[in-house]
Amino acid sequence: MMIIKILGSGCKKCVALGENAKAAAEAAGKQVEIVKVTDFADIAAYGVMSTPALVVDEKLLSAGKVLSADEIGHLL
Repeated sequence: MMIIKILGSGCKKCVALGENAKAAAEAAGKQVEIVKVTDFADIAAYGVMSTPALVVDEKLLSAGKVLSADEIGHLL
């Protein structure tokens, strides 16, 4: 199972990124667990200075923008 982490405070952009990640995973037929990381120390540990950020299986793929489901699908 793939683990997707959404790093951010829980703002509207963070929620949108999480929804897009879920849609991309479903479209790709992948089983995923989506984890929301809101603790700023944990976020900083990934080297992220701008949220929202997307982490898949502990690999930082995006920071500071909301990727579309299509863009995330190409990264998965």
